[in-house]
Amino acid sequence: MKLRLPFKKDLSKKSKSQVTVNNKNKFAIVESYKIARTNIMFSLSASEKKAFAVTSYSKGEGKSTVASNLAISFSKMESKVLLVDCDLRRPNVHNIFKIDNTKGLADVIGKMINFDQAVQKNVLPGLDILVSGTIPPNPSELMCSSTFISLVEQLKEEYDYIIFDTPPIGVVADALLLKELIAGFIVVVRERATTHGDLRNLTESIKLADSRVLGIVKVGCSQNERRKGKYYYKYYYNYY
Repeated sequence: MKLRLPFKKDLSKKSKSQVTVNNKNKFAIVESYKIARTNIMFSLSASEKKAFAVTSYSKGEGKSTVASNLAISFSKMESKVLLVDCDLRRPNVHNIFKIDNTKGLADVIGKMINFDQAVQKNVLPGLDILVSGTIPPNPSELMCSSTFISLVEQLKEEYDYIIFDTPPIGVVADALLLKELIAGFIVVVRERATTHGDLRNLTESIKLADSRVLGIVKVGCSQNERRKGKYYYKYYYNYY
């Protein structure tokens, strides 16, 4: 599945961060996320795991915004959705939703608090969020710990869908540590930023880790693409 989203300013900076999928946004953007949601659901139907991760090759390509908007889109089906910020080095989900990041995933794994104390319930109807929390000195070790694995397995019983916002694979390999817990990865690429080499390296890393690319979401599509007659948003299946 590949999906193109219309051009929108980079939301990675705190001053510009905001939730994209709401009733005030352009119809094409909202519909694009609905298309992505539908195709992800088809991909997940072949797996018993109703959890997936959103990643990119480099920072600043929009993965946190995509993960957040997919979580909102899934919650609009009256599903119980959990969005987890697993980017323990450079968290951003809390900025997008403008919520507190004092305690979160790292604190739960570190057994300083429990999940119920950390999770932020009903940030939007049907959507709970577990922010990253305290920035730890050993994020990779936390991500592959038995405590984290047990937590995710427990949460799968409570939620219809779990969406992980993970660090860029081209920067650190933390995202690949989730491979046994998820159905696969949604890869975010940004026009005029992500190169063909970046995408090739990213998908090869996922394949070498014995995981799957569920789909590709391209963000920042220019208005010129529309004038040239290319699809404003489109999707199709790619097999890896």
